[in-house]
Amino acid sequence: MVTRRAETMVQQMLYRALVSTKWLAESVRSGKLGPGLRVLDASWYSPGTRQARKEYLERHVPGASFFDIEECRDTASPYEMMLPSEAGFADYVGRLGISNDTHVVVYDGDHLGSFYAPRVWWMFRVFGHRTVSVLNGGFRNWLKEGHPVTSEPSCPEPAIFKATLDRSLFKTYEQVLENLESKRFQLVDSRAQGRYLGTEPEPDAVGLDSGHIRGSINMPFINFLTEDGFEKSPEELCAMFQAKKVDLAQPLIATCRKGVTACHIALAAYLCGKPDVAVYDGSWFEWFHRAPPETRVSQGKGGKA
Repeated sequence: MVTRRAETMVQQMLYRALVSTKWLAESVRSGKLGPGLRVLDASWYSPGTRQARKEYLERHVPGASFFDIEECRDTASPYEMMLPSEAGFADYVGRLGISNDTHVVVYDGDHLGSFYAPRVWWMFRVFGHRTVSVLNGGFRNWLKEGHPVTSEPSCPEPAIFKATLDRSLFKTYEQVLENLESKRFQLVDSRAQGRYLGTEPEPDAVGLDSGHIRGSINMPFINFLTEDGFEKSPEELCAMFQAKKVDLAQPLIATCRKGVTACHIALAAYLCGKPDVAVYDGSWFEWFHRAPPETRVSQGKGGKA
């Protein structure tokens, strides 16, 4: 009983990671969008499938701006989707009308209900911004429930955002490599089981075999979502971590292919009352290209990726 009360207190102290479609629809209807509340469409799709910016221009939540994750990243890095600099992030979100006092709500249009939105949620948090939420159910359920959409692009007044990198939420290749020996952190991989095991290929990848970092545990992010595209309850999420013997009382690093779906692990743990999950930004893409072969495990190529 004491433990449950303590967990409840922790969850009350944490900023709400999810907002409902009903809450956002009421905020839009009552004219609350502005400097204090900004909405971002963070959709991204594999090349040759859907066109995220085109779909945004056709219809989006009224007042929402398009967050282009291809622009807001370290474009000089040879690795996929690496974080931009503090100055780069501050400039980008400032141009979207976001200040340090803004509550940011992020969604995407993926058919799963949520795919890239948790990455942007984590990006704001890793740059020191705590008042950020993911739209539970995403644009898929916003449309399904009949909430309003518009094709009018938003033109927010630019704002000043000060970004301060929180290094406790961010792990580098060197830190993950050191952790193989020290084992201070648990390491959880959010990719589909076949890609983790090395029995299925990495999608849209040239020169990248599948497999996983030695010692990592597999928790496919899709299992955190219901079939209807909503986040599962904290009770269900906590039970999933327990079933995998992941101890949420201990340090945890999340990884995936490029640091995107790893953020679903960070979000799920946050909803369980653990706000300090770190994401390995370079993830498997960087690890495959830099790490010693004996640290890359695969069932597809004789035990090494």
